[in-house]
Amino acid sequence: MKAPNATPRLPGHRVAVYPGSFDPVTCGHLDIIRRAAKQFDHLIVAVLNNTSKKPLFTVDERKALLAEVTSDLPNVSVDSFRDLLVHFMRASEAHVIVRGIRSVTDFEYEIQMASTNHQLDEEIETIFMMTNPKYSYLSSSIVKEIAMFKGNVQDLVPDEVRAALIAKFAD
Repeated sequence: MKAPNATPRLPGHRVAVYPGSFDPVTCGHLDIIRRAAKQFDHLIVAVLNNTSKKPLFTVDERKALLAEVTSDLPNVSVDSFRDLLVHFMRASEAHVIVRGIRSVTDFEYEIQMASTNHQLDEEIETIFMMTNPKYSYLSSSIVKEIAMFKGNVQDLVPDEVRAALIAKFAD
């Protein structure tokens, strides 16, 4: 797995963080990762360890899947956090949060989070990227439900994730 500091930090180096639960990572997430990786010198995909939720995949499993599906992107690394995002941002020397927006409902929630993060640290900016329209309906929750009932998730998640979902629901 790539270390968060895999890309050297240079003066003017643009580091961004794409945070999320990624339980599991979908084609929509991967689309945002690929597009954001083109915009920044280093993109850290940060898996949230939300102790109030019961995820399907462990943090380590999610990190491993993300590392596998982003292995062709040399400026992308994978890490995790369980604290405030702004604390992770400071520790990572990042100043930009990348968030994907699927709908107006997402925007309302995301603008609240962006404003809160900016209130906590005014040096942190949030960049919103519109999801590719072909993934606008897609969520990790929908993917898990389809996979749980043995539905076809082939066009919804990368192949590595599809295999992991099949293994999780094999019983």
